[in-house]
This record gives sequence, C-alpha cells and structure tokens, in this order.
Amino acid sequence: MTEKPREKLLAKGASALTNSELLALFLRTGCPGMPVLDFAHHLLSHFGSLQAVMSGSQEQYSAIKGIGESKLCQLYAIAELAKRFYQEQLLCQEMISDPAEAYHYLLSQLAHLEREVFQVVFLDNRHRVLQAQAMFQGTINSVEVHPREIVKEALRYNAAAIILAHNHPSGVAKPSEADKHITQQIQKACRLFNIAVLDHFVIGRGEFFSFAQRGWL
Repeated sequence: MTEKPREKLLAKGASALTNSELLALFLRTGCPGMPVLDFAHHLLSHFGSLQAVMSGSQEQYSAIKGIGESKLCQLYAIAELAKRFYQEQLLCQEMISDPAEAYHYLLSQLAHLEREVFQVVFLDNRHRVLQAQAMFQGTINSVEVHPREIVKEALRYNAAAIILAHNHPSGVAKPSEADKHITQQIQKACRLFNIAVLDHFVIGRGEFFSFAQRGWL
C-alpha cells in the first residue's frame, strides 16, 4: 500500500515527498472523482511545473475544475509564504559570501512576474543585507533603468556593494545587449562612489544567468 503524504512526511521528512505529495498536503482535498494526490498531479501536469502552479493567475486557475475560492486562496498563500520566507532569510543572513546566496530570494520575487522588474539588493561593507527592493517596472520585454536612482538609493542606505537582478517573462535567462549596456552604465556610476557591483542576475523560469559567473563584471 502506498504511503499517504502525511505519513511519509512524518516517517521520512518533508524532503522525501514529491512535488505532488507536498502540494496535496496543502490542498488537503481533491475534487469530485479525483483524490487529492491525483488532483495535485493533475495541476502539475496542466501547468508544467511547481513554479508555474504557484504563480498561476486567477484566470488560469478559474479554468481548472475543482479550483474554487478556498483552493485559490491556499495556493496564493503558499506562494506568498515562500516569498516572505526567502526575503526574511536573506535579510537575516549575517553576511553574503557569494552573490549566488541571494539567488533563491531573487527567484522567488521575480520568476513568476509577467512584466520585467529590476531589483537591487544593497549591502554594507561586510556584505550584510541592508535592503532589497524592486526599483523599476517595465513591460513584458523591457524595463527602463536609471543608474543615477540606484546610486542615490545606495548612498541613502550607505551601501558599499549591490547585487542587481531582473526577470525575463519569456522564461529565457539570456541577457540582451541592452542588459549588458545598462550593467556597464550602473557599474560606471557606482564606481564613482566606491560602490561595488557584485553581480547581475537575469532570472528566467527555472534558469538564471549570472554576469559575475560569466566574468562580465
């Protein structure tokens, strides 16, 4: 007999559960003719990934039989809880020794968005997080970024370093020529005030690009 998700979690730990089993625990009930585990698997198959399930729009959910207000609220609450968890985890870190440590936070904030958003993480001289904020919002394929505003905020927080990130709603984390150019412009502006640009992440769906890892910074 197959273990139920709750029994499996208690016996083996949460990490032993599949995405379907974890989702089933939060949903608690299925829909007529479909047990909760089958329903969770159906959602994952329909959307294509756990990330897509957690970031679905109300319109997308309304097309799924069995998703009422209660389950809709549960799904949105889980997604928001994950975002806040990574935000608190980032802000509570004693220091960031590797910019990639900020990746999960940036992924949780940006990967699901349907428009491009440019985010900046401000760090002190020991690379402790001072603040993280979305500074610019754009369209589905572009965002206008002003280096002067980033420097202004960095000086306001007395930041010694920053990490940049923006999303590509297309899902492809390949930087454009415009991405390269604005990174150079930000780096040039920050250099005047001895503010280091540690990395620029381009966030896609299930993938990312790091300027620092590629040696572009």
